[in-house]
Amino acid sequence: MATGISANRLELLQIADAVAREKAIEKEIVIEAIEDAIQKAARNRYGADNDIRAKIDPKTGELELKRVVTVIEDDVELEEGEVGKLAISEAKLRDKDAFVGKTYEEILPPFEFGRVQTQMARQVVTHKVREAERERQYEEFKDRVGEIVNGSVKRVEYGNVIVDLGRGEGIMRRDQSIPREAFQVGDRIRSYIYDVRRETKGPQIMLSRAHGGFMAKLFAQEVPEVYDGVIEIRAVARDPGSRAKMAVVSNEGSIDPVGACVGMRGSRVQAVVAELQGEKIDIIQWNPDEATFIVNALAPAEVSKVVMDEEDERVEVVVPDDQLSLAIGRRGQNVRLASQLTNWQIDIMTESQESERRQRQFTETTALFQEALDVDEVIAQLLATEGFSSVEEVAYVDSEEVASIEGFDEDTAEELQARAREFLEKEAAEQDAKRRELGVEDDLLNIDGVTLPIAVALGQGDVKSVEDLAGLVPDDLRGWFESKGGERVREAGILDSFAMSPEDAEALIMRARVAMGWVEAPPEPEPEALDDNDLDPAAELTEEERFELSLGQGASRDA
Repeated sequence: MATGISANRLELLQIADAVAREKAIEKEIVIEAIEDAIQKAARNRYGADNDIRAKIDPKTGELELKRVVTVIEDDVELEEGEVGKLAISEAKLRDKDAFVGKTYEEILPPFEFGRVQTQMARQVVTHKVREAERERQYEEFKDRVGEIVNGSVKRVEYGNVIVDLGRGEGIMRRDQSIPREAFQVGDRIRSYIYDVRRETKGPQIMLSRAHGGFMAKLFAQEVPEVYDGVIEIRAVARDPGSRAKMAVVSNEGSIDPVGACVGMRGSRVQAVVAELQGEKIDIIQWNPDEATFIVNALAPAEVSKVVMDEEDERVEVVVPDDQLSLAIGRRGQNVRLASQLTNWQIDIMTESQESERRQRQFTETTALFQEALDVDEVIAQLLATEGFSSVEEVAYVDSEEVASIEGFDEDTAEELQARAREFLEKEAAEQDAKRRELGVEDDLLNIDGVTLPIAVALGQGDVKSVEDLAGLVPDDLRGWFESKGGERVREAGILDSFAMSPEDAEALIMRARVAMGWVEAPPEPEPEALDDNDLDPAAELTEEERFELSLGQGASRDA
């Protein structure tokens, strides 16, 4: 920039215009930065307590430099950095018409910048221009999250690749690149913008070639039906550079979504595979029925049976014995990707393993009924065969269900239920006696969710009052992990054997805190009026929201 305010006016505007074009920012921002630099230099010359203002005419380059003084009350304390103030008593000595709030402006003569002022001005302009450039980059890229961009490798630092995007700079961290993929400075690269963050050191444009969205966008470029929305990509799960699974569905019954994505002789999918360094891609038909979708996701393995536990979002899959290794995949890859794709925890077992487990459970249940109900093996086996798995079920189901078992009648059902209730009462009495022996207070049983077995377990863990329970954290009940000798070791919780969920553990402790008066009870949620969406769980999310959610998590669970 010019070394003094007496520099050629046209030259000043030309400099501002050149900087604005180079940095792709508004010319007015550069002129404001020069004005700030001149003001700072002028304060350095005339005194830091002066309010000096510089104004450059954007058309003529004419510079106006003036000192502004504002009249204030005598007893007003100035805040740090507040300048250009004059007490009313002093102002009256110079101007008898002075009043609080009156301002005086004095035009200052031009002056030459010294070496210090020039350096200071350069720093101010550089800082302002850099800030404006960063803001421009953020505004430009913040709405481009989810796009594929082309760039060239600017530098590589510890495995992280810095990419020149033309009007910005992005970073692809090591964990977001495809393994064994090496880039050199100057290489052209295609990547996916998955996040843009505003940080103090400038906007961070986060790039990825390992993100599920990158593969989905590549298919949108290669498959016109995906680009047009005729075929939807519902979920993507990737093991970058090795294998991926992608769930697709067609909005038109006449179009095969899998075939369209594969293309004639695999031409379309091979174009994507080539970009992903040979990553094998399984294209799967999405299905609204989650059990069917899970079976599809485990392809190419065949599935014999699916048992779903919706509460824990776990599914047990039974496969033929010769399909086990295929279902699990190399190093568990197939089942892991299927789990990510469906957002269900998948447990796989063979038909023989399931048969052995069923036989073991049948034997254990039979022995339980023989002991608890004091019946012979045949009756116990009949109960187990009919699906009864606990004494509680026998005791409290409708008596007609027991009487309907072949060989039973109403009298037999009543007798069995009476024995079951007697056994449970005896067991409860023993539990209560044990609870009292441990010193567990009666009030603890008044907390919703604290049963006698739980009360005994709490007593064994030295939790004997409502206050003791209120002072715990969920990990105390459920267990936690610690690092010991470089290994991750699990410490058992007080209620470890009850397999309590984090939400249930937290709710139990919160109820104890409410009972102690430490916190207020949370308000009961008001019932909402039903609408069409309540009748159809699949309507809770838009298709776009489902897609973004699935790509962001590497999995999707569409109800």
